[in-house]
Amino acid sequence: MPSEQHQKVTDPQSMRALAHPLRLQLMDLLGIEPELTATECAERTGESVASCSFHLRMLAKYGYVELGEPRGREKPWRLVSRNRTVGPDVDNPESVREASAFARVVVEREADRLLRTIGRAAELGPGWDQSMVINTSSFWLTRDELTEVMDRLGAFTDDIVARFGHRREDPASRPDDARVVHFLGALSPDPDLDTHSTADDQP
Repeated sequence: MPSEQHQKVTDPQSMRALAHPLRLQLMDLLGIEPELTATECAERTGESVASCSFHLRMLAKYGYVELGEPRGREKPWRLVSRNRTVGPDVDNPESVREASAFARVVVEREADRLLRTIGRAAELGPGWDQSMVINTSSFWLTRDELTEVMDRLGAFTDDIVARFGHRREDPASRPDDARVVHFLGALSPDPDLDTHSTADDQP
């Protein structure tokens, strides 16, 4: 099973290696299923077995995945850890650049996935077409208050994982009407508004 130890990624090469569409897709698949072989990954992605095998080996080279227990002649892969943060080493300009590039890839990818879901809502089936929630809000917060909100959001996602995470490892525990649901959360200070500005100061 993947370790629950927190994996912090700040190395520029490691971030660059992860910022690849197929590798991110493979990471997604291994986040949903406990283990998958290159053949199973190829079936789910539509890519060749050779391509999936190559990219799984590259992910292993940078410490994201590892080989599980062999299934006869088959070699399944699994995540090294499900608890991961990818972010910059602020003292390393290259790390900051790669973290920014990686964040852009992830946000654009998740936005594209969400837009596809919205466009295909009618295909989800009864009840599921009304199952999406998109909330946006703005607040005035200090840095310490933002940290508190971030901690609360982290605790909330931890609760979700504690309640439903076992279904990744145990397919038999998944209800018949369950399907994969993606969560995207973001908190970000606005760089275009001065901290001391007010509504009356805006043009």
